[in-house]
Amino acid sequence: MAVRPDVDSGHAVEAYGVTRYFGEVAALRGLDLTIPYGQVTALVGPNGAGKTTLLLVLATLLAPDSGQVRVAGYDLATHADRARGALGWMPDTFGVYDQLTVDEYLAFFADAYRVPREERSRRIRALLSLVRLEEYLGRPVHVLSRGQKQRLGVARALVHRPRVLMLDEPASGLDPRSRVELRDLLRSLAADGVAVLVSSHILSELEEIADRVVLVDRGGVVGVHDMTELTAAGPSGRTRWRVRAQDPAALAAALAGRPGVGEISDLPGGAEVGPLTEDQAADLLAALVAGNVRVTGFAPAAGALEATYLAMTEDG
Repeated sequence: MAVRPDVDSGHAVEAYGVTRYFGEVAALRGLDLTIPYGQVTALVGPNGAGKTTLLLVLATLLAPDSGQVRVAGYDLATHADRARGALGWMPDTFGVYDQLTVDEYLAFFADAYRVPREERSRRIRALLSLVRLEEYLGRPVHVLSRGQKQRLGVARALVHRPRVLMLDEPASGLDPRSRVELRDLLRSLAADGVAVLVSSHILSELEEIADRVVLVDRGGVVGVHDMTELTAAGPSGRTRWRVRAQDPAALAAALAGRPGVGEISDLPGGAEVGPLTEDQAADLLAALVAGNVRVTGFAPAAGALEATYLAMTEDG
């Protein structure tokens, strides 16, 4: 492991050669990772890949067995307390103090982070507005739904205006509208220069939020991709495509008579074909329309991030 000097390199998070064992089981195996400011980074991997262990280490809640970790420029081995003041953390499950009101709940954490008393009330109101809970000001936490408690958890993580925000499964329990609002909030925070690190199993949501994706498997980073490049090219440039038509029988006949469409699988109202490149898919769509097949739907069977994840897990 190459030990880095204890200086702020400009990265929000740096991890070098990080290992963590639970008994004889290695959760992290010499993991290297950097997270930039001003972007949303998605952390993706199968169950048991080490994502939650990594987040707990970065959040200063779990000490690594070896390696060096810095958050907001602070080495966690020597200045974990300072790092905590610069990061916001939202775990996948967390307890709330049900008998407190929502503003008392946030005030408790504001006090823990030493937010100046004269700023506290204004900041709490701004946070409740930010997460669409302003109507619950003064009401007890126990009246909130699960999704609303998730949003309260986001507000709690932001109460001290962190430079680094880490969220583990933040969309769990959120309805579709709340997920859109969460996406917009995270994008807004990144635009303001905050480093956002999100772990989630909802890959379609991550694809809409993230600027970059870090693939984790078997306790190590196995790939880092810029989302714009990933979306444009996909992991291999080829993917399965779903086609739907007003007359499924006519579609099936047209596909059966055309070479180069790959494996054809029946779907309700259509079929799945491929894998095809985007050019091949465009040629197929043009041919179907020219053949008077009334196509009502034509799209990749999986998003770029999902396709990359599936390719990674298949290789394993």
